[in-house]
Amino acid sequence: MLAAHLDPLPASLFSLLAIGSLLLSFVMLGSRWLRHYLFAFAAQSWLIAILSGAVGYYGNYDELYIVAVLTAAFRGLLLPYLILRIIKRLEAHREVHVILQASSSLVIGAFAVVFALAVSYRIGAALGLAGTIVVLALTVMLSMKLIGFLMLSVRHEAISQILGLLVLENGVFLGAQILVPGMPLLLEIVILFDLLIVVACFGVLVQYLLTYVGTTSSLQLKRLVG
Repeated sequence: MLAAHLDPLPASLFSLLAIGSLLLSFVMLGSRWLRHYLFAFAAQSWLIAILSGAVGYYGNYDELYIVAVLTAAFRGLLLPYLILRIIKRLEAHREVHVILQASSSLVIGAFAVVFALAVSYRIGAALGLAGTIVVLALTVMLSMKLIGFLMLSVRHEAISQILGLLVLENGVFLGAQILVPGMPLLLEIVILFDLLIVVACFGVLVQYLLTYVGTTSSLQLKRLVG
């Protein structure tokens, strides 16, 4: 495993990029403006693209250079562009109906990180890797997954929920780059195209909600039943 035998410089670089990605998840969690979510997701995707390139360079995984370019192009440019087009069609550009206030969401997010750290440390200790970047990678991956689930649970706007899903997937993708960088290139390309399909489906859903319900809040989805 590459992450278990890193020199201090690449370990520090990977750690910086992973922590930066996690902090951007908190930016999305603590904001109620849809554009803020989108810009934070785009920046997060660029950090993951840089991470892919760095892992490819230090681990001699040439295919990760392709993954880095595709990640920057699809996650960092194309997906944000498509979602921005959807946002521009909306009348409301912020969350109006929320279950939790931003401060409460941030506190729960912090507890999620503590929980992820405890679980990751136990796993790292069981594998004899407690003092390596493996623990950090697991912590960031689990934290971003939990934050993504939290966004899906406490946000009602369709855009917020799709970005929560993308944050969740970004967490898995980030962890995979550090923990299993040899993952087949074809599988990673399939995942990227799956994301495009997800965004396209959400775009259709948003347009349907706007046309027949007049809002993009998931609270109104019950009107579509029957």
